[in-house]
Amino acid sequence: MLEFEDQPCCPVRRDWANNPSVEASGDLEAPDDTKKWENLGSPVTKKMRLEPGIPDGVAHHQSSGHQESGLIPPSIGSSHLTAQELATVTGMAPGDAKVVDVYRTGAKCVPGEAGDSGKPGAAYHQVGLLRVKPGRGDRTCSLSCSDKLARWNVLGCQGALLMHLLEEPIYLSAVVIGRCPYSQEAMQRALTGRCQNVSALPKGFGVQEVKIQQSGLLFEQSRCAVQAKRADGPSRLVPCGAAISWSAVPEQPLDVTANGFPQGATKKAVRCLQARSRISKVELFRSFQKLLSNISEDKWPDSLRMRKLETYHEYKEGASAYQEAWSVLRKQAFGSWIRNPPDYHQFK
Repeated sequence: MLEFEDQPCCPVRRDWANNPSVEASGDLEAPDDTKKWENLGSPVTKKMRLEPGIPDGVAHHQSSGHQESGLIPPSIGSSHLTAQELATVTGMAPGDAKVVDVYRTGAKCVPGEAGDSGKPGAAYHQVGLLRVKPGRGDRTCSLSCSDKLARWNVLGCQGALLMHLLEEPIYLSAVVIGRCPYSQEAMQRALTGRCQNVSALPKGFGVQEVKIQQSGLLFEQSRCAVQAKRADGPSRLVPCGAAISWSAVPEQPLDVTANGFPQGATKKAVRCLQARSRISKVELFRSFQKLLSNISEDKWPDSLRMRKLETYHEYKEGASAYQEAWSVLRKQAFGSWIRNPPDYHQFK
């Protein structure tokens, strides 16, 4: 997104989910027509420091010249990028060179963590710490994407509410990363390595060996790709406040939000029902209550029948096995995880 643009993203049609312009590919390789955008004729402003003479051609903490387990190298044979542009967009150094510490994260360590050293070079960041998502406004309490994925890899991605109705968690079988600066080692450390020694979890829960792969498809709107295309432009890039979620339901497959509110919502409607995202906590709780209303109470699980539950907080805490697993995970791996105050969840 450019700084002068009013809309966080182009308007998204609600029927997009039923007629996507690009179909999924089973082999994770990019078709020829998806690479038209790669004809980038402008130089890249961000330069990389290169060390010549490194025989293995490994990008430091970014990408590997040798195929590792579960790694699919990017397909770059038909690219029209220069060697320097390729290195910037994909994180792969040209020739026998090593990319040295060119990337930084704006995600800040959560209170209670050791924090980054700030030393020059590869020691600037300390790996394995919990971080909150970066932003230009007030500091967020939302943990980084890799932290959430690591949590899901132990607790499942279904959350506490659905655990009332499930016998075991729902785990991801694979995570696919688009073509970008990439390190298999870093991904495995972030998603599974930090929790590999967690033990004494309740029945059904466990640390999963999720399969991590990299695709040859390059996200056209990624930061590196946009920077490469607009390197000579007068405007600087700023984070986009838009988010798109989709699901396989006929009523509303797409949920498009801008800065936390449905796209198109006016300031006057901020406190109205129409201004709620379909995946907000309130709306998900409403969907869960609707699901329960369609089930006879005598068929409810004991966790819902044994005591009267009213608030969102009470329903979440009532999933005892999930809460026990979450408590174990916090004690053994994620002790500094930020938790919202209970008052945030006292709605019915």
